[in-house]
Amino acid sequence: MVFPGRAHVSTFPRIDEKVLEQTAERCRARGIVIPTFAQQKDPSRVPQAVRRKLAQVGMTDVHPLNLFRITWKNEPVEDGGGFGNGTWLEFPESLTGVPARIVGLVGRFFPTGAHKVGAAFGCLVPRLVSGQFNPVTQKAVWPSTGNYCRGGAFDCALLACTAVAILPEEMSRERFDWLRSIGAEVIATPGCESNVKEIYDKCWEIRRTRPECVIFNQFDEFGNAIWHYHLTGSFIEEIFGRIAGERDRLAAYVSATGSGGTIAAGDYLRTRFPLLRVVATEALQCPTLLRCGFGGHRIEGIGDKHVPWIHNVRNTDVICAVDDEQCMKLMRLFNEDAGKAFLTSRGVPDDLVERLPWLGISSICNLVAAIKTARYFEMDGRDVLFTPLTDSMDLYQSRIAEQRSAHGPYDANTAAVDYARHLESIGIDHMRELNYYDRQTLHNFKYFTWVEQQQRDVADLRRLWDPDFWAETFDQVDAWDRLIEQFNERVGITL
Repeated sequence: MVFPGRAHVSTFPRIDEKVLEQTAERCRARGIVIPTFAQQKDPSRVPQAVRRKLAQVGMTDVHPLNLFRITWKNEPVEDGGGFGNGTWLEFPESLTGVPARIVGLVGRFFPTGAHKVGAAFGCLVPRLVSGQFNPVTQKAVWPSTGNYCRGGAFDCALLACTAVAILPEEMSRERFDWLRSIGAEVIATPGCESNVKEIYDKCWEIRRTRPECVIFNQFDEFGNAIWHYHLTGSFIEEIFGRIAGERDRLAAYVSATGSGGTIAAGDYLRTRFPLLRVVATEALQCPTLLRCGFGGHRIEGIGDKHVPWIHNVRNTDVICAVDDEQCMKLMRLFNEDAGKAFLTSRGVPDDLVERLPWLGISSICNLVAAIKTARYFEMDGRDVLFTPLTDSMDLYQSRIAEQRSAHGPYDANTAAVDYARHLESIGIDHMRELNYYDRQTLHNFKYFTWVEQQQRDVADLRRLWDPDFWAETFDQVDAWDRLIEQFNERVGITL
């Protein structure tokens, strides 16, 4: 098995029985039962007793049963929902301007309103059930640009752990307010979305000064990628099986790189659909993968200026950069009344227009990149592209207010301009199709962050280029599930 925080294939350290018993006692006292990855992937495996009790639990309630709602397959309701087939949106040609079918996975109906709660689960739980994290004496530190620390703080609240959230000071007000409301310690670092190094610097300070803290860095925690490989990748495969015609092709998976976790679903899909194109998306204002560039941007949900340790760039086919101004303009088009009315007048179905607020800022970025991908490869109606809609505008209402304050009311004329300039005219600019040596170059670019700054080993960096490393890394969830089941038996709660 691969320990989720290590950079190389190894076995779990010896299970610490003393810590494990303390953790089990803590969970026993609080009625905590931990779901397996298999149950999160297929909620039909969740015990009937849990499903009955969830009918009385709100989606956002700090209740341990909401651990079972860390899945793509929650019913799309706010309170007391059960499980179903999951929620997705298919964007028609009347909106995208391309004949290819673009499908978005809706992350709004995770407990925190964003799918990062699953990535955080994949990092914390394997250590918790092996005695490598002690919730009695240790604190879990979640360095993030927003949603990951939200997910980590929520998981900690459900698992009776103490959370410390680190995120840039320029992130949306909603993020800070929510984190404090759930009881997390909040640390704001200098800068905006792309100031990831400042977050890393704070982590090193914490390592030196706060020995009770354990860092769960989403950018180098393989549990992040492993969760998405199995849960997000398999969910896409299931949706494709439901909606695809006999001759349809799963043509592309388009994902902002961020921490390198969500894009790992493309590694899973490659094993099922070898001709798939995996497209990594980033902000044009910080074109790290496109041009080894740097800068600040406003697409919240994407970290930049480095290549994440857990991003398997050998499995990436295309880089696509999206202008953050384009995302901000489409944010208003999709959410202001005048924008919605204009889209309806252009033939976009009413039910889709009403659901466009299910797309947060990075989700809009992903949609633009999917349209660019369809245009670049001249895809037709047989081609199906998937992209994650990681969160919704519920988390960014302050950004809409800021745009209104800066640019005034939104009217039909503005909507027409934004539609023509930022949606109808989407082209194939700022795209880079990678060959073997392009991929190797991006892999080698990890050296400057991870070896020179973060004290990783060059041998481990070379190991990341080996395809066998990734196969072994992803192939361990069954072993983790056995540890979870053994831990639940030790806790001894009957649901």
